[in-house]
Parts: sequence; structure tokens; C-alpha cells
Amino acid sequence: MTTTQPPRAPGGGWADRLLAEGSDPDPRFSLANERTFLAWIRTALALIAGGIGVALAGDFVEPVLRHGLAVVFAATGAAVAAFAFRRWLRTERALRRDETLPPPALAPVMAYGIAVAAIVLLVAVLVTR
Repeated sequence: MTTTQPPRAPGGGWADRLLAEGSDPDPRFSLANERTFLAWIRTALALIAGGIGVALAGDFVEPVLRHGLAVVFAATGAAVAAFAFRRWLRTERALRRDETLPPPALAPVMAYGIAVAAIVLLVAVLVTR
């Protein structure tokens, strides 16, 4: 039994390589994967906005801590955006291959990381007031 593959564009970019694998999954699964990707992108934007907010907080906390937290929040937002695409791609590939979905490796890191950052910010606020 042979499977017909969609024609590939000469460039051979990531989308062409993805579409050349397996078969099209149920569109509902691909759309759910896309919604999850967009939720991670919203989280990334919120972290970047939080970093900007902390940076502009004035005398809310000490300048060194404020700038450090701002950089950590913004860098974490950038990392979440990059890992969100990687997660989407791995999940879409697994759907096309009819394989088990990859585990959400980023979720526990984000949960614990945000908890630690919130505690650091809370301690900084309590110490400076």
C-alpha cells in the first residue's frame, strides 16, 4: 500500500518537510494544537509585558533587582515563544504520524519559574517598603 505525498516546493522549508510526513490529521486536532500554540504565545507576550512593567515601576523595588527581574521576565517570554513553536511542530508531526503526543515539557518549568519569580518580587517589595 502506497501513500501519495503532497508535492513539495523547491525550497524545502520546514512547512514542506512537515507536510511531506504522514497524512493529514483530523482538522479539529490541528486546530486544537494551534489554539494551544496561541495560548503559549499569549503567555510569552504577558511575560514580556510584565518585564516592561517591572522595568518601568520606578522606585517600587531597588533598581538592580528591578532591572534583573525585567530582564528575566522578558528573556523568559522570548524563550516561551520559541519553545511554543517547537512544541506546536512536534505535536503536529506526531499527529501526522499517528504517534503518541509529546509531553508538555515547558509547562512545569513555566509553573515553577513563575512561582519563584513571584516570590522574589514579593520579597523585594516587602523588604524595600
